[in-house]
Amino acid sequence: MSVARQVVVEADGGSRGNPGPAGYGAVVIDPATGEPLAEAAEYIGVATNNVAEYRGLIAGLTAAKALFPDAGDALRVHVRMDSKLVVEQMSGRWKIKHPDMKPLAARAAAILPPSSVTYEWIPRAQNKHADRLANEAMDAGRDGRQWEASASTAALDAPSARTPSSTPPPVQGPPGDQAAGAARARAALAAARGAAAPEGLFPMPGAAETPEAGGEPTDAHPAPRQSAGTPQTGWGSAPDLGAPATLVLLRHGETALTPEKRFSGSGGTDPELSAVGRGQAERAAEHFAALGTVQEIVSSPLRRCRETAAAVAARLGLDARIDEGLRETDFGAWEGLTFGEVRERYGDDLTAWLASPDTAPTGGGESFAEVAERVAAARDRLVARYAGRTVLLVTHVTPIKTLVRLALGAPPEALFRMELSAASVSTVAYYGDGNASVRLLNDTSHLR
Repeated sequence: MSVARQVVVEADGGSRGNPGPAGYGAVVIDPATGEPLAEAAEYIGVATNNVAEYRGLIAGLTAAKALFPDAGDALRVHVRMDSKLVVEQMSGRWKIKHPDMKPLAARAAAILPPSSVTYEWIPRAQNKHADRLANEAMDAGRDGRQWEASASTAALDAPSARTPSSTPPPVQGPPGDQAAGAARARAALAAARGAAAPEGLFPMPGAAETPEAGGEPTDAHPAPRQSAGTPQTGWGSAPDLGAPATLVLLRHGETALTPEKRFSGSGGTDPELSAVGRGQAERAAEHFAALGTVQEIVSSPLRRCRETAAAVAARLGLDARIDEGLRETDFGAWEGLTFGEVRERYGDDLTAWLASPDTAPTGGGESFAEVAERVAAARDRLVARYAGRTVLLVTHVTPIKTLVRLALGAPPEALFRMELSAASVSTVAYYGDGNASVRLLNDTSHLR
């Protein structure tokens, strides 16, 4: 006879680039005490956030099933994740359209009977244990090694956000004080290397009742088959996230300063387009007219952008709005100078600027951190205003690189690792769940 057993699974996944180096983390928790029973984490190579989150869910459900193999249909699992997409799809309220998500959702749905699993969305701040495991796995992958439970501090760093409950069913969250299990978790983490468990899965104290966890490595789990008549959880008829807000990023055409590679920001220099730049603007206008996808135009207030935007707007029969957040960096005393001239005159300041995004150019310019804050605010305004629409933003090197960097989750130094030609096109799409997708970078094919 199966013994009823309830557990909570917290799972998360992350990608440093989306897609980029990715990993997942999952922890199985005793709802009566808040103690972690098992942890799972793994670096999975290059993947998207959503793929990593689904892999975390699969690992968490697999771990819960392995801990209590005799529970059968009496095992009840309450999943808590900060991924709205995974929770809504697995609950059957959102359709699953992406081809990469369908097989992962099917794998997750087949691990336990659908009636045995419930799902709850939680804020990221309440999912720090799984988040930390995922980050530990990504750090391990970055260093060319596998995640090791013996080196993990995720259980210790998780917040005391779990509250005790004497009546776990129905499970609403993992009760208990996290600190109560932290001391025992510390000892288990040190000894976990020798535990009998699937690869990437490490039992915690409290899992001793199932000394042989068994099972396969989570990344080798065979694709499951649904039995006839079994509902496929997550394939409901509710609407999906819908069309994204698509920001098409057009750098302005050349000015007299562009071929000389001079600092040209918003701190006093406001040059007009050169003859070459005007030709580039016209070819961009022809390109967007042929595509027929641009629905709105928003421009930086600086002259070179307004002239570029005007050429496109005239061809498309649209008006160009101005957004101050799209202006170029204020380069202070460096305006109009070449990189070499700045190095000669302000060498120490230039070195400090290159080393830190919080350092501003000489003479009261803007730091890259300040620009990022301004550009992110403009992005949020525009994405909210133009949800589901395609908008052409005519702007500058730093704002475009910043939007791409933020979409990728890349560090500030990534600004120095991107090339953006005059009148080039880049594209970033923003979805309703907060995810962004970089679709194009520095395309100049329309200028040839």
